[in-house]
Amino acid sequence: MIIILKPQATEQDANEILDKISSLGLKPLYMPGIERTVLGALGDERILRQLHLDSYPMVDEIKPILSPYKLVSRELQAHDSIVPIGGINVGGGKFTVIAGPCSVESEAQLFGVSEMIKTQGVPLLRGGAFKPRTSPYSFQGLGLEGLKLLKAAKDKYQLPVVSEIIDPADAELMYDYIDCYQIGARNMQNYRLLEAVGKQDKAVLLKRGMSATLEELLLAAEYIINAGNPNVILCERGIRTFETATRNTLDLNAVAYLKEKSHLPVFVDPSHGTGVRSLINPLSRAAVAVGADGIIVEAHLNPKEALSDGHQALNADDFSQLMADIKPFVAAAGKYL
Repeated sequence: MIIILKPQATEQDANEILDKISSLGLKPLYMPGIERTVLGALGDERILRQLHLDSYPMVDEIKPILSPYKLVSRELQAHDSIVPIGGINVGGGKFTVIAGPCSVESEAQLFGVSEMIKTQGVPLLRGGAFKPRTSPYSFQGLGLEGLKLLKAAKDKYQLPVVSEIIDPADAELMYDYIDCYQIGARNMQNYRLLEAVGKQDKAVLLKRGMSATLEELLLAAEYIINAGNPNVILCERGIRTFETATRNTLDLNAVAYLKEKSHLPVFVDPSHGTGVRSLINPLSRAAVAVGADGIIVEAHLNPKEALSDGHQALNADDFSQLMADIKPFVAAAGKYL
């Protein structure tokens, strides 16, 4: 429920109502604005009726939040959220590119890719230290050694780091090495993992599950924010359909829908969305056009030698071309790189 106070309402008036909400075991929200203060109450709305808030002299209007996801909804917050990642703001009028290898393989590999993307003006480095793989025989990542290499690359090239977490127990382990937790598609509904990153204060890039609905994605984001962390970025990374020509079907409908329903930034992953190197560039441009706040792309100096997902990684020439090609689309969308 949203409670809109009158313009003359004071902070004391707001606190009185918030205390009443808390007294019933409900979650209070305080959202002061320039002209009005808005309060929120999350929980069983049948209990809320016991407060008779409409009789409070400083309450102007009470509105129910109709969507099942409350905290991520535009019903609660109309303006776009901006999420910080290691000093880089994501969202608003900025289009942000995150790039790097699927897996951290060695210092030479990671530093080479870091230098490549830094030269192109990319502000954020991605790299996997822990890799959930379909086959138990595939490369599973370097683990802690991979995290140490990511931290070294961050310090050397001034690139904040995005890396995937697969175990709730690793939230604190990873904290000092990374700037943004990535929740992969296979873990989108791993609720203990969502709550674990929700207890941290660093950004979370939440990827849509390969068979998940958009409501399920938004409710997964709700878990993170409800646990205390408001810094969530949604990511469309392709869904599984009957089509076999590409690895997944990149659902660009999702971007427009998510931007309409939620205030959170929305990214697109054209690498996993297609699994086809030649399609990453055109679908990145399409992502800009449909309203995405950024893309996350796999890059490797020598994709043929990559230990994971080399077929969908861009080499230096491909990546340079991508950055050149999206610039006019970003400008046309009224954003900036």
